[in-house]
Amino acid sequence: MWKVRDELWEVAAPLLPVHRPDPRGGRPRVDDRVCFNAIVFVLFTGIAWQHLPREVGCSPATAHRRLAEWQAAGVFHRLHQELLRRLNTAGRIDWSTGVVDGSHVRALQGGLLTGPSPVDRARTGSKHHLLTDSHGIPLAISLTGGNRNDVTQLLPLVDGVGPVRGKVGRPRTRPDKVLADRGYDHDKYRRELWKRGVKPVIARRGVEHGSHLGRERWVVERTFAWLHNLRRLRIRYERSGELHLAFMLLGCAVVCQRKLAE
Repeated sequence: MWKVRDELWEVAAPLLPVHRPDPRGGRPRVDDRVCFNAIVFVLFTGIAWQHLPREVGCSPATAHRRLAEWQAAGVFHRLHQELLRRLNTAGRIDWSTGVVDGSHVRALQGGLLTGPSPVDRARTGSKHHLLTDSHGIPLAISLTGGNRNDVTQLLPLVDGVGPVRGKVGRPRTRPDKVLADRGYDHDKYRRELWKRGVKPVIARRGVEHGSHLGRERWVVERTFAWLHNLRRLRIRYERSGELHLAFMLLGCAVVCQRKLAE
């Protein structure tokens, strides 16, 4: 039966909350690795919870409940941060350049952080917002409704990167400069980036194409392709924004683990 690679589990295991058995007894708790395996299986395949194979070793309700429990405990955020730390220790993160963009996904069940998508005939959707380094390593990710402007997540993404440890000295909290397309062309946000010590490199509206930013910005689109190859992220099925964000953070962790193994 398909299972999570040992490398990813070894990073995740120490981050999970410690569970103490109920002194009153009762049914034993399903092993954490079995549940983690089931959650990653859903992420990779996009399978509906109710169709989770029995061979995985836990029921759909148990796996879903554990996903919610771990997201509330901040496990998936810490998993992503720990993998960024390891990449930073290995000198794999390029802090000189960050690249930001957004991508629409359809939200079939509606719920929080959804809205009419302007690129999908006003169907209900959400947006994935992503900040990567120049190699496509996902530094920060966020979720909004499908009708939110990309620029509204520029500062939350930049502020949400760190601190990333792994090197001697002060931990990194943001890249030196950020590249973005015309959708982020607002002087107010340029000023805010400068205040944070980040150089904005943002294409201007109303000028001829030819900024050549596409030669560097393509990496964020490639990272979106990596994330959306994890089928649970192609379409949002969760009504809960927090549960979909859990899958997004876990997807970032998978991408980081793959980059670490290269």
